[in-house]
Amino acid sequence: MSTISLEHVTKRFPDGTEAVEDLNLKIADGEFLVFVGPSGSGKSTALNMIAGLEDITSGDLLMNGKVVNDLSPKDRDIAMVFQTYALYPHMTVRQNMAFPLKIAHVPQDEANRRVQEAAELLELTEHLDRKPANLSGGQRQRVAMGRAIVRDPQAFLMDEPLSNLDAKLRVQVRTMISRLQQRLKVTTVYVTHDQTEAMTLGDRIMVLRLGRVQQVGTPKELYDYPANLFVAGFIGSPSMNFMLGQFSDTALTWPLGEVPLPAERAARLREEQAAGDIVVGIRPEDFEDAALVEGARREHGSTITAKPDVVESLGSEVFAYFPVPKSTAAQAAELERVAAEVGAGDAPGSESTFVARLDPATTARENVPFDLWFDTHKLHLFDAETGRALGR
Repeated sequence: MSTISLEHVTKRFPDGTEAVEDLNLKIADGEFLVFVGPSGSGKSTALNMIAGLEDITSGDLLMNGKVVNDLSPKDRDIAMVFQTYALYPHMTVRQNMAFPLKIAHVPQDEANRRVQEAAELLELTEHLDRKPANLSGGQRQRVAMGRAIVRDPQAFLMDEPLSNLDAKLRVQVRTMISRLQQRLKVTTVYVTHDQTEAMTLGDRIMVLRLGRVQQVGTPKELYDYPANLFVAGFIGSPSMNFMLGQFSDTALTWPLGEVPLPAERAARLREEQAAGDIVVGIRPEDFEDAALVEGARREHGSTITAKPDVVESLGSEVFAYFPVPKSTAAQAAELERVAAEVGAGDAPGSESTFVARLDPATTARENVPFDLWFDTHKLHLFDAETGRALGR
């Protein structure tokens, strides 16, 4: 069994900066848990505290129920894979993978067996006698992973291992990591700023913002029920659309018109005293060309006439971009804070446009009005000041 628990863990640097604040988390045996967040959110610091590379200012780190705050990295029985491959250039693939076993004085026959098994898992068998200079970036990263696997550790810690790879290689290696996890069932903590990696790899995801946990849950939970504006904007690609709106009794008014809400949701909003300005969120995939929506599905939504100024066809789907009227494009306070933290170019809702992901059969054309349908049951509502989810 290999479990990891963080109890009220805080990391404070000498200048007073709190990189991680009061982190509470339990990672189950064999679980693949992803830390995700923008740069400066504290995800790598949290990973380094688990590894023993950063001291814990306060709180406890437990492995298999034992407090290990003062245990050195080499005594924690963990293996790390970093963004950089850190391979020895003068050694072959076989020698690089076997190096930690040599240091641990593992018998040669056993070391050879482990290296061979790891090479087969990672499809490196034919490269065992090559040196790193003769390998591609993806192959080098697989060698680095193999070096971790041969140790048979209690846990794998991976710090943005795919960041140096091009887009196609990232997909290939990401798939390999997923298959390895399913086969090895080793507790894994994985750090990334890429929410696509987080969604595809993680059994659960922890979203961090400025050192504070925003939400922990399965990919589906974070996608369908974001706890706040930050999580809603960070999870999903393209990002969720945000517009300022108002709620009054049973209906919602926003730049796309007035929308009646289901009775149960309206009642929850009234209980939360949500009258007044709120932020309305809707994912691009919850729009569709109205001409392609039929039957009962059409009754679950509302239709507007919209004119896209940009239409992008990707073959399997079409992205249509629509301007939001300037008079209603003002940002809520929390959206402005997110923009300041993440950077205006990456911040959710930072542009006065919204995007719809449409079926490739759509008739949408640039600067031509057409009927756009959206699912009113998929609207996400947030407090304009705090960003807290409303009416869940």
